[in-house]
Amino acid sequence: MRVVPLDAARARDLIACFPGLPVLVVGDLMLDRFIVGRVSRISPEAPVPVVQFQAEHVRLGGAANVAHNIIALGGRASLVGLVGRDTAAAQLRQELSRAGGNAGGLVEDASRPTTEKVRIVTDRNQQVARIDYEQDADVSGQLEHELVDRIRRLGNGAKALLVSDYLKGAVTRTIIAQLVVAMKKSGAPFLIDPKIPHLTCYAGATIVTPNHGEAETATHRRIRNDEEAREAALDFRARAGCEGVLITRGEHGMWLLDAAGEGAIPSIAREVSDVTGAGDTVAATLALALAAGATMREAAILANYAAGLVVGKFGPATVSREELVGQFTND
Repeated sequence: MRVVPLDAARARDLIACFPGLPVLVVGDLMLDRFIVGRVSRISPEAPVPVVQFQAEHVRLGGAANVAHNIIALGGRASLVGLVGRDTAAAQLRQELSRAGGNAGGLVEDASRPTTEKVRIVTDRNQQVARIDYEQDADVSGQLEHELVDRIRRLGNGAKALLVSDYLKGAVTRTIIAQLVVAMKKSGAPFLIDPKIPHLTCYAGATIVTPNHGEAETATHRRIRNDEEAREAALDFRARAGCEGVLITRGEHGMWLLDAAGEGAIPSIAREVSDVTGAGDTVAATLALALAAGATMREAAILANYAAGLVVGKFGPATVSREELVGQFTND
């Protein structure tokens, strides 16, 4: 069973509503650093490549990349999460400001480093190694209270609520409970990009967006075709206690299950360069589309198109509103 395609005119109308739509993004903030160089020989010290440095650049990652995607699509993102008291936090704030975001929702935790992923990459976009700086214990006490306060303050008026959970400590049962309260009060859709150890925390969410591997892990099922995806989505919804499920399946597209129905959404990716951050783009587009008044089917199709564009780019990347509209101008 396949989801009915989205009419091009309707897609353009929905995307035209994106500018200025407020979305609250809560989750694990990251800084992605790329050290790029050329490999010409193997080290005489150990059987590893020697990378001759050429360039270094940083990008927003995790929940910060979700917010960046919302901004790139024309929306207005309020971002809530944890950072350390370090150089990486300053760079994250700088990158967020450069993207057009606001750092007012960031809570500083001096006891942990800002989560940072340092990737050593060749000039042919091949990853050689990755170094992670993180402390992933769940936030608690006063810091958790500060996060809840930011959610209450910045969530007023939000047209969608989104959790980006990377298991780095900012997303707790208390945080999600506060967002469920906000959802019930405002009527805004509540979306979660999940991590399976927190599955039982997601009850009440409008939709949860596991990837293929996460859906298999959560349901103890293999997903090799649409029928198995359908059974896994039903099982996932029952286990999580959420209203809907969107399983992202890479080159196999997506499987959507919600109150209005279920079905497969074929992949439209033409070229896959890097899948890093593709789930962030899916979550951001889904949230903005729902905030614009799309049905879940329409929102999922738009998110599928956005994902097809972003996987053709290197590293955590964004899709602009113009790029997304361009997917519906030749129909």
